[in-house]
Amino acid sequence: MAERIPEAYLDLFEKPILAHLATLMPDGSPQVTPVWIDYDGEHILVNTWPDRTKGRNMLARPQVALDIVDPDDPFRYLAVRGRVVDATEEGAAEHIDTLARRYMGLERYPRHDPNRPRRLYRIVPERVVAQSRIGEVR
Repeated sequence: MAERIPEAYLDLFEKPILAHLATLMPDGSPQVTPVWIDYDGEHILVNTWPDRTKGRNMLARPQVALDIVDPDDPFRYLAVRGRVVDATEEGAAEHIDTLARRYMGLERYPRHDPNRPRRLYRIVPERVVAQSRIGEVR
């Protein structure tokens, strides 16, 4: 069942924060990668090239986990377990430009390659832990 990101933590998706995305390799071992993230109000969004290990893993084994730490307060973070429910190239090029504005201060992502289209992965949060100095927030 889907869980919502607590409203008090939505600001983490407006900052240029690197999240750590854990995916599963074919042998079941974990693979962790720092990624740019976004949130559409229902899904956590990850944008990457489909031939990357994380992309292949998310398609083959959709169970993922993310760790998102507030750089302004390392005791404030989100730990999310979820499932990839959609992967599409539609809108992915425009979305990476949106992320480039947040993460790089650029209007356009500098590594666009028409021969290598991006893919946008939508992750439904199934378990969300929001933690701060004062404890877990629900």
